[in-house]
Amino acid sequence: MAATRAYLDYNASAPLVAEARAAMVGALDVAANPSSVHAEGRAARRLVEDARRNVAKLVNAKPEHVVFTSGATEAASTLLTPDWQMGRGTVRMSRLYVCEADHPCLLNGGRFQAAQLTRIGVDVNGIADLGALAAALAAHDKADGLPLVAIHAANNETGVIQPVEAIAGIVKAAGGMLVVDAVQAAGRIAIDMSAPYADYLILSSHKIGGPKGVGAMVAASDLMMPKPLVNGGGQEKGHRGGTENLAAIAGFGAAARQALARLNDVDALARRRDEVETIIKTLVSDVEIFGTGAPRLANTTFFAIPGIKAETAQIAFDLAGVALSAGSACSSGKVGPSHVLKAMGYGDSLGALRVSIAHATSAEDIELFRAALATIVARRADREEAA
Repeated sequence: MAATRAYLDYNASAPLVAEARAAMVGALDVAANPSSVHAEGRAARRLVEDARRNVAKLVNAKPEHVVFTSGATEAASTLLTPDWQMGRGTVRMSRLYVCEADHPCLLNGGRFQAAQLTRIGVDVNGIADLGALAAALAAHDKADGLPLVAIHAANNETGVIQPVEAIAGIVKAAGGMLVVDAVQAAGRIAIDMSAPYADYLILSSHKIGGPKGVGAMVAASDLMMPKPLVNGGGQEKGHRGGTENLAAIAGFGAAARQALARLNDVDALARRRDEVETIIKTLVSDVEIFGTGAPRLANTTFFAIPGIKAETAQIAFDLAGVALSAGSACSSGKVGPSHVLKAMGYGDSLGALRVSIAHATSAEDIELFRAALATIVARRADREEAA
């Protein structure tokens, strides 16, 4: 039977994978608190630690350096703080440096004051201006504290991949710390926390086929820890209070295991994305596909149809049975000019549409997209002819 809906919005949220669902159902039958010392509590603790190991493997980190949170936003709010601990002492970060194209959870600065925030520009493809970053860090006055840099590994709208290793070198040379938002990158490109990469990563479960409402911050070492955002009973080694969400964490761990297994098949995903882009360019001769001059995630296409507002096109696609996004889905349904495109020099454009796919995306899904786009383009031509 032909598909009636095509889900092409994986960067907003991936459907729950079967393995995560099974792990969650199993965890729901474990009633005990993971902090309890009796046999039932130890069984719950084993589920948490199994998940911690699987999440660590996804980014080649040590399990003891994974701290579970309620999601990526909480992880960002925890890490973007002036107040850090090193052993029994404290370390102060006096300024936060972010990228103009970052996700709002970084761009808004976390627990830093607005006056402590510096935004680094990007080029026309959305790559951070490394020269500007190096200059800003060179001018940083360490008398009041160290610099903290936060940047996304891969952009949630364009899929453009940042040169994180080069950024890490610049930050380390300046004596700063680096937090990397790997929400879109994890499970789509290889990440190795054992190499010089970042001091901390931010991860989200539901972007890789796990449940919503759980994420993690992953450290490269246990040398530096942020001041806790959530205080409580000492869970997560005192770094995040509150009884662990056992079912969600178990699902996260299972999804991480599956995401790691799929990393070897990125080429097939890129071919499907290229198929989508060929359709777009064939049907829309004046289309603009953003970020094509830089490395991109194999699953993401961000494009604009001249003369059609992104919101209008998104509604038309939805009515035709195709779910996609007009930029980020993290603004309570609000559709407006993309701050990412504005940072790239496109100004207050009409916005753009994001197609984000996965290995589960089928030929039938792509055909539904093609048919919907053909109808939208035909309507535009009719309007232009009538005018």
